Amino acid sequence: MRRRCPGARALGPAQLDGWRFLITRDGYASVARDPGGRVHGVLWRLTPRDLAALNAYEQRAYLRRIVPVRHGAARRPALVYLAPERGGGKARPGYQELVVAAARDWKLPGAYVARLARWIPGFRGTLGVATGEMG
Repeated sequence: MRRRCPGARALGPAQLDGWRFLITRDGYASVARDPGGRVHGVLWRLTPRDLAALNAYEQRAYLRRIVPVRHGAARRPALVYLAPERGGGKARPGYQELVVAAARDWKLPGAYVARLARWIPGFRGTLGVATGEMG
């Protein structure tokens, strides 16, 4: 995030209820509606320049949607990028390790981090990857 959006400011952990995490056929993360699901992540405040940079980068593969997320006690609208295709994929080499490391860095719920780790092909232990993405 810092590389593409240098003016972005992390607001902290948030959750998206009614959705689930998945890996698309092209090997990248997305979310899909799931009435019993919950996705944990980080809410960011973007500058107009950051938003333009993200839109330019993500528009090729993702659809933009505004969804309500829970941030602390408040519900806030948040922009998410959704893959037009559904799951059924396998994470690209090294990709999911970075997702899991960031989730750990942000201290997302342990059970959720463990579910993310199951998307790593052949994962059988702990990760030592650091992302440097903490706010």
